[in-house]
Amino acid sequence: MQDIRRKLNVKKQRRFPSSLWIVFALAFLYLPLVIMAVFSFNDSKSLSSWSGFSLRWYQELFVNQQMIDAIIVSVSIAILSTVVSTVLGTITAIGISKSKPILRKIVLQVNNLPIMNPDIVTGISLMLLFSFVKVEKGYLTMLLAHIAFCTPFVITNVLPKVRQLDVNLADAAMDLGATPFQALTKVIIPQIKPGIISGALLAFTMSFDDFIISYFVSGNGIENISIVIYNMSKRTNPSIYALATIILVVVLLVVMLGTTIPKVFPKVTDRIMSSKVVKVVLAGCLLLSVGWSISTGVGKKTLRVYNWGEYIDKTVISDFENEYDCRIIYETFDSNEIMYTKYMSGNSYDVMVPSEYMIERMIKEDLLQPIDKSLISNFDNINKDILGQSFDPDNDYWIPYFCGNVGILYDKTIVDKNDLKEGWNILRNPKYKGQIYMYDSERDSFMVALKALGYSMNTTVEKEIDEAYQWLIDQRSEMEPVYVGDESIDTMISGVKAMAIMYSGDATTVMSENPNMEYYLPEEGTNVWFDGFVISKECKQTKLANQFINFMISNENSYKNTVEVGYLTANVNAAKKAAEEEYKGISAYQIRTNAKDEVFSYQDNEVKEMYNSRWTKVKAK
Repeated sequence: MQDIRRKLNVKKQRRFPSSLWIVFALAFLYLPLVIMAVFSFNDSKSLSSWSGFSLRWYQELFVNQQMIDAIIVSVSIAILSTVVSTVLGTITAIGISKSKPILRKIVLQVNNLPIMNPDIVTGISLMLLFSFVKVEKGYLTMLLAHIAFCTPFVITNVLPKVRQLDVNLADAAMDLGATPFQALTKVIIPQIKPGIISGALLAFTMSFDDFIISYFVSGNGIENISIVIYNMSKRTNPSIYALATIILVVVLLVVMLGTTIPKVFPKVTDRIMSSKVVKVVLAGCLLLSVGWSISTGVGKKTLRVYNWGEYIDKTVISDFENEYDCRIIYETFDSNEIMYTKYMSGNSYDVMVPSEYMIERMIKEDLLQPIDKSLISNFDNINKDILGQSFDPDNDYWIPYFCGNVGILYDKTIVDKNDLKEGWNILRNPKYKGQIYMYDSERDSFMVALKALGYSMNTTVEKEIDEAYQWLIDQRSEMEPVYVGDESIDTMISGVKAMAIMYSGDATTVMSENPNMEYYLPEEGTNVWFDGFVISKECKQTKLANQFINFMISNENSYKNTVEVGYLTANVNAAKKAAEEEYKGISAYQIRTNAKDEVFSYQDNEVKEMYNSRWTKVKAK
């Protein structure tokens, strides 16, 4: 017997304590939040390496008007959509419970479709719907979209509570003299209140948290927090940590107070919740939301600007608004394709900032109107070497903004400088296996392979494209590269890999933070890229649009923007000043336009498919 007890005790000792499992689970869930909160106080731009305590990112956050507007949009949309969807969902749930079984089953299946449907499909379908009925995208379309996808969740929360009710309850109330409305408000709703509250909370959370659907149905300068954070995350900006930390703290306080106070002071809580003060406050929030939504379309003459995320010094926008007594509706995108899709789907923009190949496409499709050079007094400030591109030799339709190259960012402490003589083929050197970031881009990756093989990066010859495809396949199997996007900026600041394919502007940011990094442009040639201002065909404020472009390319504002963004400005005076001051000694802050360097050309559908089909296979390996 003693032996049995001894064996059981040994087993108990060997058993992993259950409390440790709980600790590990909590650490897995909450440690990232703690790290985020800590780095929101980091003095540097790095999102991974600590360089000292600072409140600078919180200060920047509270002076960021775009962020403040986004918070107002998120909260007001969440409140309005919660109220409307809760009312609609509750009435629908009660109606479903009283309907015939066959009809009930059909309605429930229809109700489940938006819940089961992927958000991106819902977002695109709503975008197309609003375009079809010619509703201008903005606050109203976002509100309607949020009501549409929140209501089914309210129904699924309220319906189980309705089914728990005695089917004769309403009839009994009316037999006692209650009207149908009184039976609904005084008898049924109090009984199903827990389901209504949980549905409302879920609706508020879904609305406040939504990104994908909001991204496709927004417009007219209306952005919620999720959209702004997404655009901020494309470049190194610790302000998103600061914002996320604030949201986290607020949520924690609400949860803690909401769970503890009712338990500690139940009677006081019931009195407060049923008091007129709470109802007045809620009504006030609702009225403020409605009032703000109505006021969004009222004001001075407006100019709609569509630019890359984190691609401007926000003070420049304010300065222009003050000088020209106007309002700038500023929106951001993260790819040329997204910009084109949203523009063609009915979103109205006056000034846009596409890249060279997209400018070429928009010129061919007659989507742009000429620049009025009589209003562009600062045109002489533009670098003459980047003017006169083949897609617009006289610069009739675009004015350069930022420019640069694609090259290899490398760690001087790891990469042998002699190995750089291999050019792009250094990315096939076994010495650096597992130490390479490739850019997660079809065009840029094929550019590397084509240049390494001595071909044009704009080739349409299938044999050459096949060879480039095989080069990428072999590189992936031999070198085990990691395909990434803009997240490589921060990881290279931390020195995670030895090399990374990177745009010169991003490389400038990395080199500013990590002195061990250097930038190399292979002699086989590389991509020369440009982003520039264009004016849409339907722009009505043409004079203001040209004035905005002229304002942006002035010496002062070009300098502000290049310092803020890190990319090489097309303004030669501002570029020279930045190269001598902020970016002194940083080789990435330049542009090279040798004979072997090329600008991407617009691809027709047939050529695009040749590249796309092979790129899919590269990523699938």
